[in-house]
Amino acid sequence: MDTSSVIDLAREAMWVTLLVSAPMLAVVLIIGVVIGIMQAATSINEMTLSFIPKLIGLAGVTVLCGNWQITVLVDYARSIFLRIPTLFA
Repeated sequence: MDTSSVIDLAREAMWVTLLVSAPMLAVVLIIGVVIGIMQAATSINEMTLSFIPKLIGLAGVTVLCGNWQITVLVDYARSIFLRIPTLFA
């Protein structure tokens, strides 16, 4: 196992992590910004006000993208398992 294969595995792992987490993080970020703007405009400074909309948005994204996310993770795991015999050769 040489340095380039380790770097390739790490790069692919980070790419899969980015792909799987990006939809959820984007929705939570957008909801947080919108709630923050509304709180600033109305001077309501309740910290727990944004929790429920974020949770609902996260659940919605999980329902919409969950199948795709599982497919990406399973494909990545398969590729890792298929590489095992070649790693130490």
